[in-house]
Amino acid sequence: MGKVGETTLVLDLSALEHNYRYLRSRIAPTTKFMAVVKAFAYGSDMVAIAKKLESLGVDYFAVAYVVEGSLLRNAGIKTPILVLHPLAANFDEMIDRCLEPNIYSLKILEQFVSTAKTKKQKDYPVHIKFNTGLNRLGFQKADLDQMAAQIKDCQEIKVVSFFSHLAASEDPDEKAFSNNQINSFLALSDELAQKLGDSPMRHMLNTSGIINYPEAQFEMVRSGIGLYGYGNEAAVDAKLKPIATLKTIISQIHEIPANESVGYNRAFKSERARKTATLPIGHADGIGRQYGKGKASILIHGKKAPIIGNVCMDMIMVDVTDIDCAEGDEVIVFGPESSAEQFASSAQTISYEILTAISQRVKRELLNE
Repeated sequence: MGKVGETTLVLDLSALEHNYRYLRSRIAPTTKFMAVVKAFAYGSDMVAIAKKLESLGVDYFAVAYVVEGSLLRNAGIKTPILVLHPLAANFDEMIDRCLEPNIYSLKILEQFVSTAKTKKQKDYPVHIKFNTGLNRLGFQKADLDQMAAQIKDCQEIKVVSFFSHLAASEDPDEKAFSNNQINSFLALSDELAQKLGDSPMRHMLNTSGIINYPEAQFEMVRSGIGLYGYGNEAAVDAKLKPIATLKTIISQIHEIPANESVGYNRAFKSERARKTATLPIGHADGIGRQYGKGKASILIHGKKAPIIGNVCMDMIMVDVTDIDCAEGDEVIVFGPESSAEQFASSAQTISYEILTAISQRVKRELLNE
């Protein structure tokens, strides 16, 4: 991996392929695979990631909002796209771009059918979400009769899948809860299928679900974080390859005398003479203030340099007292050598947050296209 002259998120598409093939190896050959590419493909490059995955043969994509699906269509992506959190204000655009909605409430069902009628649609594909315990979006048993009545004789839409979402698939202490969710999903799916006289495909498993509950893979699985190299447990992480490396450089080095302060609010005060390096990355780039004051470290020549003082909008300062380095040297914030999960856990958060926080002003560089 070559040196960079500015803050850069390097994306290794061969690692993405490795992760996809590993996750596919954990499911039956006939099971479909939905790749979750919401939030700019977990903070990476949604178009590049989707194009690579489409070339590898994924069956579906999932995004959070219509704007994300439209970006993929603009880039030439032809694979079906599920919109996980559609809003009525975007239904016209959704149909125009052939994006498929998650129907999660009676109101959303009514509004989408109304739009489909106005746009003279027939058998437009929709997905029905059941709330089995996450309590975020989805229908419950009490909704089934009214929902079925609205759908059964509706010519404008066709239900192509039933789905739900596990709340704690990575947590062995919540196995009973997860199994209860799976059983609830089966019961709701069977009941609605009977009422509709149809049997759409089903999908419930996320990345950790693929690993821990393969018996519930049904006709399709969904993976997000696993594709990007993280499996929510050490044994799985060892099988995956982080696709993203966040790199930057040293802009300036300072010799800090004893009893001097560094940064805003004088949040760091030197008890002895120290050497600091200033880096061109800050909270506007996704490195939040929670990582400052010694909580997180970055790598310079393989050695840890803790962030000192408060994170600034466009800069951080790190302690390099015991590191032989110079202005212009490369710095690794996270990557295969020191994972985003490790970096995030230093501030008591998760890899998802730091990955998706990386600002769009940070340059993206693709490897192994």
